[in-house]
Amino acid sequence: MPSNQRRKLLDQVRDVVRMKHYSIRTEESYIQWIRRFIVFHGKRHPAELGRAEIEAFLSYLATTQQVSASTQNQALSAIVFLYREVLHLDTANEIDAIRAKRPQRLPTVLTHAEALVVLSHLRGTYQLMGKLLYGSGLRLLECLRLRVKDLDLERRQILVRDGKGQKDRVTLLPDSLVLPLHAQMAHVRAIFEKDQAERSLAVSLPFALARKYPNAARAWGWQFIFPAERVSRDPRSGELRRHHAHETGLQRAVREAARRGGIARPVTCHTFRHSFATRLLENGYDIRTVQELLGHKDVRTTMIYTHVLRRGGLAVRSPLDE
Repeated sequence: MPSNQRRKLLDQVRDVVRMKHYSIRTEESYIQWIRRFIVFHGKRHPAELGRAEIEAFLSYLATTQQVSASTQNQALSAIVFLYREVLHLDTANEIDAIRAKRPQRLPTVLTHAEALVVLSHLRGTYQLMGKLLYGSGLRLLECLRLRVKDLDLERRQILVRDGKGQKDRVTLLPDSLVLPLHAQMAHVRAIFEKDQAERSLAVSLPFALARKYPNAARAWGWQFIFPAERVSRDPRSGELRRHHAHETGLQRAVREAARRGGIARPVTCHTFRHSFATRLLENGYDIRTVQELLGHKDVRTTMIYTHVLRRGGLAVRSPLDE
């Protein structure tokens, strides 16, 4: 397939992804997997390929590349999207490929004392972010994408917009973070006013809101609580904007804080979310409440934390301790 045709197909994929309001990360992931699928089959156009070729590619990922189940599912989602939404073909239905084995693992959970140790080794804005992850059960990007309008300091709650699965939810805001967040917003306000005075910078808005509300991108309520230090070009519009802080900074800070705190187990930003859920269950809160705060669609996802609560050996007392 000529390169100009392949580029045209990928442009079509981008158009449909954006029309359906998928995130920039989903767009980049789908483009990457579709490109790899095309290259794997000698750069033939996907319309010329069928179910057998799709299964061969997915089986190759599982057997030769030995990718994880989540990675293989990501590739499958991209290919299904290509055939159903872009090419309007049913080729991807009932795929029977060798599937990567999904490991049955329990999440890494910190005790309350360990979580406080890690947080104590974070500094400045990173510490505030970390406390939101542990104190409110936020995912990493949910924290970084918080806007001024999403915080209700009086009611002590956070409105999480467009979370996983494009769902909104409300979670709690710790009392101890009210004053630090007031200070952070004062800092952001100074940056915002300087940006408006010097360059009239607009903040990035989700989906088509920029067209529907042309003044919202320069409104105070839409500004990120944790803005990036530098302005950058929007990958879609090409306009100069101040985006939210990049996730790699906090990820590195949390790993280093865990190391300095003497935590031997691997600690990531998501570990705080696991620890939040487990701590609530330890304190006797109903699992349905925890499910709602976490934004889980299925309570079975939340149930995994009940397994973490058990003592070693399924809570069986060792004869040696009798």
